[in-house]
Amino acid sequence: MAAHPPHSHEHHPHGHAAPGSALASAAAITIAFALVEAVGGWWTGSLALLSDAGHMLTDGTALALGAAAAWMARRPPSQSHSYGFGRAEVLAALVNAAAMLAILVVVAYESFVRFRNPAPVNGAGAALIAFGGLVVNLWVMRGLHHHDMNTRAARLHVMGDALGSAAALLSGMLIALAGWTLVDPIASLFICVLIAVSAWRLLRESLQALMEGVPPGLSVEAIGGEMARVEGVVSVHDLHVWTLSGSRVALSAHVIVHGMAQWERTLGELQQRLQDKFGIEHITLQPESATKPLVRRSQPS
Repeated sequence: MAAHPPHSHEHHPHGHAAPGSALASAAAITIAFALVEAVGGWWTGSLALLSDAGHMLTDGTALALGAAAAWMARRPPSQSHSYGFGRAEVLAALVNAAAMLAILVVVAYESFVRFRNPAPVNGAGAALIAFGGLVVNLWVMRGLHHHDMNTRAARLHVMGDALGSAAALLSGMLIALAGWTLVDPIASLFICVLIAVSAWRLLRESLQALMEGVPPGLSVEAIGGEMARVEGVVSVHDLHVWTLSGSRVALSAHVIVHGMAQWERTLGELQQRLQDKFGIEHITLQPESATKPLVRRSQPS
């Protein structure tokens, strides 16, 4: 007998947009200002500003991809996709990480070129535009409230954008005040480090989910131990925990119990404990009795 809890539907508090609409708004705003920064970077000659524009443009595309993935994840299960389309969020996170690493290579190369051949930069103009980018990024970040993998990936992008805008702002101010043009490629390399850190973290987490690994922060040993402490449970085996979608974790296990008479009560306690302590809601449990009846063999006549 396998037990499944009913599928829960996602509810959003009043005043908070659903993940898909929040990501779509963030994507539109980010791409729009990326174009402003690109024109401003060309006008001022600031590589840091151009780097941040490239970062914002890539992130805006990633946010749009995340919005599409969130829309797909809300589609109901079908005959060919019995789990639904939640994995679209994980795939979007993986593509986002790969895109960030591609931008990293381009920005790092341009930074080293500028070290060898410094170029004049309009520091005051670059600082003013970078300040606008910082304000936009902080405003966008406020709208990303949800905690699924897709939205967390988006927040990483926007956080990297905000720090990149801050670096470009500082670079422009130093150039305007002190005339130190080498700070421009230094700021660009700082943005590269930001991209590398966030991209590696996101790539590792999305690959872990696609390979059906145990989600970060969870331990099979700890979960099994907690299940074994429920009254009526003798032991747990064949325990598997994996990421079902960007925000849902699944669990399946065989549970050996003292007797089948109290299974419904034990099942309810297990489901409640797994949800309260580990946030696991999609649960499949197979009960097995610790006292199996003897099978009598017929004797040959």
